[in-house]
Amino acid sequence: MSDVTVTPVAPVAPALAPAPAPATARPQVRPEVEGAQPIVASDGRPLLQFKSPRVSQPPVHLADLTLAERQDRLKELGHQGFRAKQLSTHYFSHYTTDPAAMSDLPKAGREELVAAMFPPLLTEVKRLTTDNGDTIKFLWRLFDGALVESVLMRYPGRVTLCVSSQAGCGMNCPFCATGQAGLTRNMSTAEIVDQVVAANRALAEGALGDLRTDGGHDADRVTNIVFMGMGEPLANYKRVMAALHRFVDDSPEGLGMSARNITVSTVGLVPAIDKLAAENLPVTFALSLHAPDDELRDELIPVNTRWKVDEALDAAYNYYRTTGRRVSIEYALIKDMNDHAWRADLLAKKLNQRGRGWVHVNPIPLNPTPGSIWTASEKSVSTEFINRLRAAGIPTTLRDTRGKEIDGACGQLAAGE
Repeated sequence: MSDVTVTPVAPVAPALAPAPAPATARPQVRPEVEGAQPIVASDGRPLLQFKSPRVSQPPVHLADLTLAERQDRLKELGHQGFRAKQLSTHYFSHYTTDPAAMSDLPKAGREELVAAMFPPLLTEVKRLTTDNGDTIKFLWRLFDGALVESVLMRYPGRVTLCVSSQAGCGMNCPFCATGQAGLTRNMSTAEIVDQVVAANRALAEGALGDLRTDGGHDADRVTNIVFMGMGEPLANYKRVMAALHRFVDDSPEGLGMSARNITVSTVGLVPAIDKLAAENLPVTFALSLHAPDDELRDELIPVNTRWKVDEALDAAYNYYRTTGRRVSIEYALIKDMNDHAWRADLLAKKLNQRGRGWVHVNPIPLNPTPGSIWTASEKSVSTEFINRLRAAGIPTTLRDTRGKEIDGACGQLAAGE
């Protein structure tokens, strides 16, 4: 743990800069950590952890490797390379690692081969299901005892899985339960991928109920992935990119999903955003902004002390210019903190300064975490915020808050037993 790179955040100002709003405006609430102790350095300043501790990673799994690498691995184990396609088909198409289900492999040595290529990665600790049965939160224990969560959601015609990319998170955002836990380690490529395979297996077993029988379209496997679970995806860049390729590569190399149905979210690691734009992989990109002014965002999103609002928005616009993919702006609406009308106007102004048609804003009422006194904006305030954005020509959609009752909504994942 001593090798964790820790960056002190600049001291916060005694008070926020005066807002350009009339004296009759609603009060400005300062962000403070509620219900948890912030992670700080010896000088009392919040910390950012960009690098994972140098801890053991899980054994190499088939999903860590490209198809060619799987063939090489099998040859090293004394098997013929073509077995790689058979094993990959079982995992990515049938969602199984059970040797008994792999009758196309020689019986002699089959269990040893499967054990070598599919070391256990995720052990289900528990699952919580919403009352209406359309959302499940999984708690997983990793090989070293670390805990992570993922959330499976069924919508008409699609199934979305919110995946984790790190055990914990080093971005230290005060309103996020995951951020208050600190960073334990990066997840491996296969640990990220295995969340999706496990979800597909659960779907096949009827975890979200039977498919529709009224003739309407329904999905029998995960169709959409959002990197909005535990962790900052772009701080685990190499493994997340490898996982993305497993998601989009055709069977038997991967799951054969559409890159356009995969969303990568970040709090604003600008160099990594620029790197992602150059990958030629047209995933949807989402920037978790939560404030359009540096004074507030420095405190809400500590990484803003490294890369300011305009730098993050420039990188997001560059992603659009490079890929042609419209960018999403995520904005948690917090009562009396970041939901003021003047902030909606400022956000619209900054987005429109960079052009039209390149961005979509997703406000979402804050999902409370245990012990926090922060709460979501009042409905009338949210409506005004959204209407001001729309009046300025910014496409805006209030986002669904699935899973709140099971602490499975955005910002609530804390991986507690």
